[in-house]
Amino acid sequence: MSENNKELDREKILIEEVKIVQDIIKRMAGNSFNVKTWTITLIVATLLFKGNNNHIFIAFIPLIAFWFLDSYYLQQERLFRKVHDCIVSYRLTNDDNLFNMNPVRFKNKVQSVLQIMFSISTLPFYGSILIMLLIYLTIIYFNYFELLVKCIKVSQGGN
Repeated sequence: MSENNKELDREKILIEEVKIVQDIIKRMAGNSFNVKTWTITLIVATLLFKGNNNHIFIAFIPLIAFWFLDSYYLQQERLFRKVHDCIVSYRLTNDDNLFNMNPVRFKNKVQSVLQIMFSISTLPFYGSILIMLLIYLTIIYFNYFELLVKCIKVSQGGN
């Protein structure tokens, strides 16, 4: 009977641990979504500033910062998925690491933040924004250069 009670206790612990880890994973996914939202918002806001053409370079700051932050949250999500898998696989037979949610033990089983930055999960979103910013930057500076050449020609008396 006591063995049966121990098994029931392990099942309850398993359920509670899985709930906790799933909540953490949901939070990381929500953070990732919020980072993407803030990325677009801040880039658009920086591009709306009127001033010299150097304001375009400011748009790269939130892009790179949030790209890194989103990759960090994705790495954390993957680490907690490893914690989840470990709990589901071993909790019914093992009492080690009860309610241990520290994902550091799985750090070597998940890609680094920089690897995740250039993975299929983040590169299409942030890479497309980067390409659009570079195209916009090129167009702005090409037009600025063209205007400068016209001003030089006008000042030299030619048209």
